[in-house]
Amino acid sequence: MGRRSSIIRTLRDIAFDLSDAEHPDLASMGREIGSALHGRSTDLATMLGPLRERRRGFERWILAERTRPPVSMLVLAWPPGYATPVHDHGGLWGLEATIAGALEVESFIKDDVDHSLRSSGRTWLGPGDATWFDATESHTHRCRNLSRHDTALTLHVYGGDLAQYLAYEQPGPSGHWIARPRQSIIAGRLTA
Repeated sequence: MGRRSSIIRTLRDIAFDLSDAEHPDLASMGREIGSALHGRSTDLATMLGPLRERRRGFERWILAERTRPPVSMLVLAWPPGYATPVHDHGGLWGLEATIAGALEVESFIKDDVDHSLRSSGRTWLGPGDATWFDATESHTHRCRNLSRHDTALTLHVYGGDLAQYLAYEQPGPSGHWIARPRQSIIAGRLTA
């Protein structure tokens, strides 16, 4: 258990150490978390293997939390082909890194005047790759597991508790999007 929990401690320490500022250096956090994931991906994938086998749909698991300054770390399990709706992050900063599998992240530009969203690009993440976003109300994206057969696992670090957020739906071809409040559902807590 010592080797397996040490990678969790390493990831937690990186996230907590690099998030002490009001505006954390997310690029540095992404590099360090990515390096740790590349170096210990087999250990972490083995430890989290049961999440890939559960086959219970999209799940969010708490890995670590801190209250001052607020930081939460989660592991998300993505069923084959699963895609989130376009969503924001409640104004929090965040970092997402792939542990196992591959994820596509499509970013959107939000226009609050005409309530439209326009795709502004896609990023593809493999094991150890990370992407991040600043604390802003305008950041929106959609994520998708690229595999049709395997569950993907990702590590998420947020500048607080992502308990509520907005998901965006497009009811017709008008280009108009409707924001609907959503609650984050937590499947459980992972222990190191």
